[in-house]
Amino acid sequence: MKKSLLTMLCGIALVASAQQVTVTSQSRLLNGVEGPAYYPQLNSTATQLLFASGDSYGLKMYDFADNVVTRISDEQGAGIDACFNAQGDVYYVTQKLNANNLVYRTGMRYSVATAKSEVVLEAQHGYVRPELGSADNGFRGAKKSYAPAKGLGTSVYVQGSTLYITTNGVTKSYSPVASYAGYLWPSLSPDGKKVAFFAAGKGIVVTDLAGNVLSMPGKYEMPCWYDNHYLVAQNAKDDGHQFTSSQIMLVKADGSFATNLTSATSMAMQPTSAAGKIVYTTIDGLLYQMTININE
Repeated sequence: MKKSLLTMLCGIALVASAQQVTVTSQSRLLNGVEGPAYYPQLNSTATQLLFASGDSYGLKMYDFADNVVTRISDEQGAGIDACFNAQGDVYYVTQKLNANNLVYRTGMRYSVATAKSEVVLEAQHGYVRPELGSADNGFRGAKKSYAPAKGLGTSVYVQGSTLYITTNGVTKSYSPVASYAGYLWPSLSPDGKKVAFFAAGKGIVVTDLAGNVLSMPGKYEMPCWYDNHYLVAQNAKDDGHQFTSSQIMLVKADGSFATNLTSATSMAMQPTSAAGKIVYTTIDGLLYQMTININE
């Protein structure tokens, strides 16, 4: 029994040691062109990048091919939850204070083809968050929500400590792990078969579309899918007042492997990934792009 266990452990060690990840390129984006930039989000083809700019976190979009930055919105917080849909248009949320100092949020859609924004969910008091879908995106609000007429396909969103998954037009709620502080950053794998999200106090959780936990790959934040098998995430540490370190990690979705892509002192955070490209920012708002090679 001991011999077979030792043989098994040696086999696992050999598999782990054979897996290597190499950073093949790394470069600064928009150096000297833009000020601090946060919350980057790539489109599915990694040809365009959304980011929050300035003290108000207004929304801008960078086109890699044209090397052009487009200002989408100067509204407060517009760049924080901004995301592309499957067609390449942009969904974002603006917020304003009314006369009674209550925050009202509006769901907006920006057409890349016409370079115009339109209101798709009227202003309401309370939360308004994007709902990410395989066919299109929508918004979930405290009082009213929005979905395009053709539907979102398979979609996912979170509220509190509840995960909501819609398949075949039916939305079901799940609480796969206990987390009193709630869930954040849900996303579908590129093939639409798995969901990843962050559970406060637990880290990344990967489930199937029925809410069954497949793995818990580690206590990392802001997970995004690199491909159907790997996630990119942030590993940040703090002293209760400020960040003391932060780095970008590559994590296998089944929890069997994790490695850092930047050093702990890089203060790198808020990763986004698509089509083999990784983009992240730093605590000072410096944008970087990276490519990697995974040798299994």
